[in-house]
Amino acid sequence: MALRIVANRPDPALLGLPWSTPLEEWTEHVVPLPRGLSRHVVRIIRLGDATYAVKETVEDIAFREYRMLRDLQRMGLPAVLAQGVVTGRVDEHGEELPAALLTQHLQFSLPYRSLFSHGLTADNLPSLVDAMVVLLVRLHLADFYWGDVSLSNVLFRRDAGGFAAYLVDAETGELKSHLSTRLREHDLTVATENVFAELLDLQASDSLDHEVQALDIVEMLRERYDALWSELTGAEEFATHEMWRIEQRVERLNDLGFDVDELDIVTDWDGEKIRIQPKVVELGHHQRELQALTGLHVEDAQARRMLNDIAAFTAHFDLGREDRSLVAAKWLNQTYEPILAMIPAEARGKLEPAEIFHEILVHRWYLSERAGHAVDLLETARDYIDTVLREKPDEKVTTEEE
Repeated sequence: MALRIVANRPDPALLGLPWSTPLEEWTEHVVPLPRGLSRHVVRIIRLGDATYAVKETVEDIAFREYRMLRDLQRMGLPAVLAQGVVTGRVDEHGEELPAALLTQHLQFSLPYRSLFSHGLTADNLPSLVDAMVVLLVRLHLADFYWGDVSLSNVLFRRDAGGFAAYLVDAETGELKSHLSTRLREHDLTVATENVFAELLDLQASDSLDHEVQALDIVEMLRERYDALWSELTGAEEFATHEMWRIEQRVERLNDLGFDVDELDIVTDWDGEKIRIQPKVVELGHHQRELQALTGLHVEDAQARRMLNDIAAFTAHFDLGREDRSLVAAKWLNQTYEPILAMIPAEARGKLEPAEIFHEILVHRWYLSERAGHAVDLLETARDYIDTVLREKPDEKVTTEEE
């Protein structure tokens, strides 16, 4: 049987991997990165500058998940990137081995268990729930039925003190022409059941405070899902003299980080009432705004924090009459880049640069409150690097050169 590799961006180094050896026996190229729970054998490997997750599974399922992940990528949805599928594997005795699905490792991401081992506490659970809710709502808005919603099938990246969630396992997922309410509810029910069990498991391993009521957390998940879904898709009716409410609804969605790409506006027969309903909404409002101004691509909450700092920079230097793009360029050159340049090489794998910048802003608030006056940002950065950042665990795979 001939070895076959189907890949969207072929990496010649893939041919040199020990495909004739069962994945659970691999040692070369394997990096000790934390992995989520899986019913499959999974290994994370490093090839040159690239890092991949390799999963053994049935050939048909591997190709199905590969294509599903590629569809989600084309739609701009938060999921790991599919790299390829390897089939035709046989061992040294000619016995068939499972197919392998390769995905790109998501830098600075961690499974939920590792987050708790890295210091996450019960106080962070609402942020974790919010990230999962936003992920599930975004997928449902795109008519994607997940079928196996759980913390184990998600990777989390830090986002300005909160989290952003990414789908990892699309094995049971389906893209529908229209996602019914029944299927949405089923996904939500599966999510609450799985998260409930996962929280109990964390408590059983003493990774989570036993005082936490798992039932309260899953009820919070359902409530926040319903609230966000209603805000993003619900209809709103008002009188014609209240047209300002259209702009107000759009601003509320922008505050949540969503842009309205399509709005359905209907008037009644005598033109006295107006009914509006968002039809197409997309997360990334602040992300796109920051990228247009600075070229930086970060998570949405990080972008919002940085936009606020640009606004403070504008006010401090009285630059309100200047072109906003020019002001953003000055902020980039005089604030953001000098701060990042202060981070020593050995600490650059601790957090994403945008998250470090966010934490420095938070650190300045604490230092200023303690000092009774505004502390200089560069002084804050030095103190943060020495007293906080160096103590954090690495959350990024780094090469020896880095």
